Amino acid sequence: MKHIVKILALVVAITVLWIGLLQTSVIPYNHTWLLPIYFVVSLGCYGLLMVGVGLMNFPTCPQEALLLQKDIVEAKEYLKQKGVDLTLN
Repeated sequence: MKHIVKILALVVAITVLWIGLLQTSVIPYNHTWLLPIYFVVSLGCYGLLMVGVGLMNFPTCPQEALLLQKDIVEAKEYLKQKGVDLTLN
């Protein structure tokens, strides 16, 4: 929910800035119409950056890995008892 509020606040701030630039003649009129495109591209880059940071900081869970290995061993034993051949050819 926090990210949605951040993004909405950013959208509102950019919109206000854009409308302000359209009302004044600080930046040429032709360039101000390109600002929404720049904003969308920037937002996409920000999203990719956040995904990359999230992947770099992905937590490892050694306890869960041990539990998963234990479950795999139990499943193999269960399947062997039922007569399933688990050997790879």
